[in-house]
Parts: sequence; structure tokens; C-alpha cells
Amino acid sequence: MEKFEVIVVGGGLAGLSCAYLLARNGVEVLVLERGDYAGAKNVTGGRIYLNPIRDIFQELFEKAPLERPVVREGTTLLARERSLTSTYEGRELIEKPPSSFTILRSRFDRWLAEQVEAAGAMLLTKTLVSDVLRENGAVTGVVAGGDSLRADVVIACDGVLSLIPEKAGLGAPGQAGGYAVGLKEVIALSPEKIEDRFNLDPGEGAAHLFVGEATKGRFGGGFVYTNRESLSLGVVLGIRDLMKEGPPVEAPDFLDDFKKRPEVARLFRGGETMEYSAHVIAERGYGGLGPFYGDGILIAGDAAGLALNLGLTVRGMEYAMASGALAARTILKAREAGSFSAEHLALYRRLLEESFVLKDFENFKYAPEILENKRFFRYYPEWAGALFRDLYGVPAGPKEKLFRTLKRHLPTSDWWRLAKDLKSLMKL
Repeated sequence: MEKFEVIVVGGGLAGLSCAYLLARNGVEVLVLERGDYAGAKNVTGGRIYLNPIRDIFQELFEKAPLERPVVREGTTLLARERSLTSTYEGRELIEKPPSSFTILRSRFDRWLAEQVEAAGAMLLTKTLVSDVLRENGAVTGVVAGGDSLRADVVIACDGVLSLIPEKAGLGAPGQAGGYAVGLKEVIALSPEKIEDRFNLDPGEGAAHLFVGEATKGRFGGGFVYTNRESLSLGVVLGIRDLMKEGPPVEAPDFLDDFKKRPEVARLFRGGETMEYSAHVIAERGYGGLGPFYGDGILIAGDAAGLALNLGLTVRGMEYAMASGALAARTILKAREAGSFSAEHLALYRRLLEESFVLKDFENFKYAPEILENKRFFRYYPEWAGALFRDLYGVPAGPKEKLFRTLKRHLPTSDWWRLAKDLKSLMKL
């Protein structure tokens, strides 16, 4: 039976980051990826925030195939018949080095896998891990492609629907309320058209989010990100809302209807769809995070539930890379001690708590609860659209006084709802 020091399950950002740092430190690492290549099954909206992880992977980001630096943020409240858009630009968005980039995972992950192999790790693709090996309660390897492979320690980085933690005796799969589904298209468009339609200088990028009718008033939203020669366009839907809210709508129909909106359609007009993908996203929040380690095993990235939806920002990639790096650091310490027991691997949890990763989750632990408020997705987009319709509009007769317009759109009976919602947002 073949034996390795470390087996990494999953060739995504968490697994590749961990393998890269371990291999550079002389550790024998095997990465098992079920896709045809690293990045083949990895789906993301398309934006990575570099500031929290730049120091860890400085040499990588200097050469990485990132798409466009984001210099403009857009948000649209999408009502049934109208919309209201705000745009943010700031000095910090154009400073060097850029704080965030759009990204195509299929391109970036393949490149990162090459760096991992160059560092000395072994990567096997088209390899499905079906089970873990255990002795006396400790994980001692995995079953992959019908073969048993042993290791001193296993790193579960195989995505949000990973069954490895459960098979290792660390927890059961989450419930529907802890997940969302993302549907995405990559649409080819010339750089000139991208820059013209998003009011960008050559090489610059934009990120635009849509709330409200993008998900027909359900929890979630739409997005458009600019790549070098394409747009990443899609919707994210809370699975619980998708299952319970009526009338029933098939998930792909949300994306089709989103693309038909004039506010969206004009952005990709004349483009050609290159890719279509769907992906489950963790929406568990701080309270839904399970154990991160056990005897002979660590869990990182999406497999550990490390994705955070704050409404205007949805983050996961930097958490994946950071958790992979901290897992590598933990393994190096355990290797020095000559033990991969839970006692020695507990350092991983402490490192996560000391880093921005779990500090972010702690700071925004109420975000999932707050974002379940349907008024943010139904009432407020319609209210804002109707209010600004009357503020901007000029009728045939005399125009109503501003105060009367505001009072009519927000009667006294609704003030308490607004106050309650503002109070809830103060928890963020």
C-alpha cells in the first residue's frame, strides 16, 4: 500500500495553496482532483480580494493570470418595472498594487496547479476519493479510484459538499438553509466593448451586483464581473427560499430572466456564451462552522464552510487560500513534533482564530440571519424604484412637494419597519 506524508483531497484554491507551501518546505504531497484538470469543477462569481493574503503568496500574485483590477463598484436595486443604481469609485481602488481582481478559476487554478507541481508535489486528476481509511479513530489515508492510499495526514479541500468530514467522524452534512446555488455564464466580449459599456480605461475592471428582482424577491442576487475578454454573469439563490417560496421557478429560469432585463442585457449585447456552470455555495455563517480538525485530518476552504455573504461582498477565495496556508503551517509544526494527532493539529483552529478568517466570521456572525429578511429583496427595491420615479418625474400638472412625496412613499406605519431593519444592520 503506497504511503505519502500528506494527501490533499481537492485541487481547488485551498488544496493547491496548502500543497504549494508544503512542497516548498520539502514535504511529500499528493493532490487528488476529481476533475479533468485543476479548476475544471471550480466555479466562482469571479472576484478575489488580495489584501488579506498578499503577504502569504506575494511571489505568486506577481505572476498569476488574474483578469482585471476592480476600480468601480456598482449596485442596482432591481424592481419589477424599474431600477436604481449606485456607483462607487475611490482612490483606494486605483492605488497600486490593486486590492482586488476579477478572476477565471479554470485559468487561474490550472496555472496554480503548475506552480504546485513545479514545487515538487504530485497531482493526480480524474481521481475520485470515495472514502477515508481509519485506524483506532484516526484518519490514516483515503480510498481513491478503488486504491487505498495511506498518509500521515489528510487535508479535506474537496468543496462545499465534501463527505470526508462525515466519513472521518467529524460531522454530518449541513441543511438546505446553510447553502445557496450559483448559476453562471462566461460571455465573450471584446475588451473595447467591455471598457466602453462599463466606462473603464484600458485594462481596468468593474464589479456590479443586483438585488431584488434578480432573484424575484428571494434571498440572493445577481452579478456581473468584467474579465479581460469576457463577462462573468450569474445569479446566486438561497436553496431554502428556492424550495419554499412560491410560485415555483426552476433555478435556470432565474438566470434567463435576469439576462433579459434591459439593465443587464445591454451589458453583454453581441457577446457569445463560452461557459455555463452551476455550483453550491456555503452560507452557514459563524454558527454553522463545524470542526476543522481531527486525528490525522484537517479541513480547509469550502469543505470547512469558509464562505461569507455580506450582501455587497461575497467572499470565499481568500478564505480558501488562507486556510490552506494555515493548514500547511500546522502540518509543518506537527511534522517537527512527530505527531499528527488531534492534540497537535488543534493548532490549526488557533491559527484560524488569530487570522482574519475566523475574526471576519465572528464579526459578521449575524449576517445570515439579517440577510434572510425578505424586505431587503422585495420591499426596498420596489420602494426605492417608486420613490425615485416620482422624484425624477415631471407630471402634466403641478409637481408634488418633496416632503409630501417622501411621506407618501414612507408612511408613518412603515417607519417602525425601517427602524427595525436599520437596527438589525447595525449588527454587521
